[in-house]
Amino acid sequence: MPERSTASGERAKGIKRVDLAYARLASSEVARDINRDIVLELIRTRQPVSRADLSRFSGLQPSTVSAIVEQLLAERWIVEGAAVERPRGRRPTLISLNDDLVMLVADVRPNQAIIAVVDLNGRFLSREAIPLVSEPERGVNNMVECMKRMQLAHPGKKFEGIGVSLPGRVDPATQRLILSPNLKWSQYDIKGAVEKKIPLQVELSNAANAALLSEMWFGRMDGVRNAVLITISEGVGSAILANGQIVGGKDGLAGEFGHIPIDPSGPQCGCGMKGCWEMYASSRAAIRYYAELAPDAAPVVIQDLLNRAEDGDANAVAALTRQAKYLGRGLRLVTAALSPEVIMLTGDLTASWKTFGPIVQAELDSQMLTGAAPRLLVTTDGELARLRGAGAIVLQRHSGYYRSPHSSADDHAARKPAARGHRVITVNGKR
Repeated sequence: MPERSTASGERAKGIKRVDLAYARLASSEVARDINRDIVLELIRTRQPVSRADLSRFSGLQPSTVSAIVEQLLAERWIVEGAAVERPRGRRPTLISLNDDLVMLVADVRPNQAIIAVVDLNGRFLSREAIPLVSEPERGVNNMVECMKRMQLAHPGKKFEGIGVSLPGRVDPATQRLILSPNLKWSQYDIKGAVEKKIPLQVELSNAANAALLSEMWFGRMDGVRNAVLITISEGVGSAILANGQIVGGKDGLAGEFGHIPIDPSGPQCGCGMKGCWEMYASSRAAIRYYAELAPDAAPVVIQDLLNRAEDGDANAVAALTRQAKYLGRGLRLVTAALSPEVIMLTGDLTASWKTFGPIVQAELDSQMLTGAAPRLLVTTDGELARLRGAGAIVLQRHSGYYRSPHSSADDHAARKPAARGHRVITVNGKR
């Protein structure tokens, strides 16, 4: 009978409840893939590193580490570098991730897509923004042509796959975009259309989930097991980390706080409801506020509005202040539902966080049911986070673990390694 800790720190006997509907026996193949993931995660975070140190850090037997390393070398996930000089004994050879293994990634927005080539260390080799049209077939064709140009520009690289970050929810079973009020591409087979033209496996992901995975990849979430990431752009998206796992929910729809109405008499949202949170807290909302305050002004995009606010334009400041207040108020939905330790925000408004962040914080503090508000963290590289996250999705879904009959398509966002706490493994075995 397993033991559990009591409040006094003593060990007590008890039985852990296991839900047999979801329990699976661990096969030797699953254990082997988990060990492989641990070794790759350690190489990524501690490179260059020796085999001996990998064995010491992971707790795996040297023979196990050596077998995994040889397999990863053969599959070109890693490379060997120079040997370390030692005063005596065998000189260990240091191991690093292979910089020549790269991915094509895309961050799709309603009006444009950013296409890039990213390597295993999250470095960008190329990046280009292209305009998008509302008709999905033409839009995807434009993306594909840009990707092909980037492939040709890097003939010495090995492309592992294609990751696409989307402003909507992707059904994990069908890999179709099933909810995207701001991008009218729902039910179009983006994955199939791209794979017909480029012989690489394509992986789709919600933009907020991709951004959260990027933050976990680069360690900003180390030690945090309950968090929510909010994306602020044309809409308001969110991703949930609960007990160290990214939550997808039924059909991948978990976390659509932006489409919860906060005023039933408010403006019509793209989802069909009225007064959704994103109609008040998104970049589009700020632009609408500015148009109401300055009806004679020429139409602006969000970057224009942020620049005008920095230059002291009173109407721009007022519009963004109103957006910030609604953003803070809407976070009550998040704190009341999930009680996260951390709320991370990424997107347009965070570029002027020094000015508008205190407004969001004050509103959040005033909306708490009880206790102190979660920590607010911001990142001003939302575009890069979504691109890196798209690459991380490719690597996760191409691991041997996901080929195992004991795993499902939904497991990719819920894994965490045995090493380094809860961090999601982003560098996995080759498909």
